[in-house]
Amino acid sequence: MTKKRLGIFLLFCMDMISIIFLLQFAMVIRKNILPYFFHFPEFPPINFTFFWWVFPVWLFFFVYEGLYSKRLSFWDEVKVLWKAVFFSTLGVFTILYLGKSGEKVSRTVLVLMGVISFPLFPIIRINVKRFLIWTGLLKSKVLIIGAGKTGKLILHAFKKDKNFGLNVVGFLDDDPDKIGGKIDGIKIHGGVDKAQRYIGKSGIEDVVIAMPGCEKNKIISLINKLQYKTQNILLIPDLFGITVLGTNLQHFFQEQAIGLEVKNNLARPLNLIIKKIFDVIGSLILFIVLAAPMLIIAFIIRSGSKGPAIFSQERIGKNDRPFRCYKFRTMYADAEERFNTLLGNNPGAQDEWRNNWKLKNDPRITRIGGFLRSTSLDELPQIFNVLKGDMSLVGPRPVTRREINEYYKDHAKLCFGVPPGITGLWQVSGRSNTSYDYRITLDSWYVRNWNLWLDIVILLKTVRSVIKQEGAI
Repeated sequence: MTKKRLGIFLLFCMDMISIIFLLQFAMVIRKNILPYFFHFPEFPPINFTFFWWVFPVWLFFFVYEGLYSKRLSFWDEVKVLWKAVFFSTLGVFTILYLGKSGEKVSRTVLVLMGVISFPLFPIIRINVKRFLIWTGLLKSKVLIIGAGKTGKLILHAFKKDKNFGLNVVGFLDDDPDKIGGKIDGIKIHGGVDKAQRYIGKSGIEDVVIAMPGCEKNKIISLINKLQYKTQNILLIPDLFGITVLGTNLQHFFQEQAIGLEVKNNLARPLNLIIKKIFDVIGSLILFIVLAAPMLIIAFIIRSGSKGPAIFSQERIGKNDRPFRCYKFRTMYADAEERFNTLLGNNPGAQDEWRNNWKLKNDPRITRIGGFLRSTSLDELPQIFNVLKGDMSLVGPRPVTRREINEYYKDHAKLCFGVPPGITGLWQVSGRSNTSYDYRITLDSWYVRNWNLWLDIVILLKTVRSVIKQEGAI
């Protein structure tokens, strides 16, 4: 049994143990906790072996979704796990319905098992998988053909997301100036045509072809030679900057051709409705959960300095429509005087403001205001903007007319064809540490690549960024 097969077998066993744990946990909640809050009949004296048939249903969907065969990034694996949990729970209830056994089995336990699996199963499985990758059992050797800018980019992508389990062991390139050198400590070997020899000697399972400028015939010949020598070949085409999420591969078998189908997801009315429903439900939940903390913050602001707790500024919304954007007040009443004095006496502050429209040491900000900004809690009142329909939970940054005219220019129509968001890609990509041009690039990328899962990922990453105060002022 190879190391990789052993790793997959151990991952399968840990999935089984996790399902047993989650089922047992659901039974404990049903038996010992829920009766304190709701009227439930007495739980019968049974153990988890009574639910033995649940395990093959769950494992079937895990196998069906490719959780033991596909190589997935972190967020893609979370998405597939949630999908598998949902369909596993649905499949269990379908069997109960078809078998007319609903009265014999605690449906509450099965629902609880599905609910608690959404947050817990990804945490358990991904950490188990990372351990197996760390031990080398689920790690694959990768050869990157092409030691240029694209090759470096792919290497950094693999290093950044450990969930892939890919270990780059070398580069191949024909450029004599690069041969013998290193990229992040990984040696560059010569002779792209010698790829088969390197694969055979080193036990390489995956090959990445990162030569977007190479002629077509050479690429085709290389793929045909290596296809039966490796498990997977990843070709990086010269198409940087196009939409990537929701892009489908179309096959034309008789012509032996392929095509990329690029969709405009936000041009579809159904997707706009889904995003709107997600915004309304999400903002209502957030308002209910955060109402008390927001009242406390408002009281502290009013107690610490003169002025209202919440202020509003004009921002530009969807289709160039202005609206009042709400925030907790974080500045003193004489903020403008302090600001003008600083800019008048500090050329460095002038440059910082001109480039980023932000100041790290802003004299206008109150003590509580600094904390609110560093944690992004000052933006909580924008929940009301979402409920009013002016903003979205996730979207481009809400900006002023001046910013659009000076910076966004031709990107404005694309970026503000959707409502601006409380959070977005820039908040989870360094926040105030990013340049203004890069923020515009992120806003454009978000609109071109939108899907509901992207919104969910950004919201989850925003929570992490706020807790760690990444890129905070």
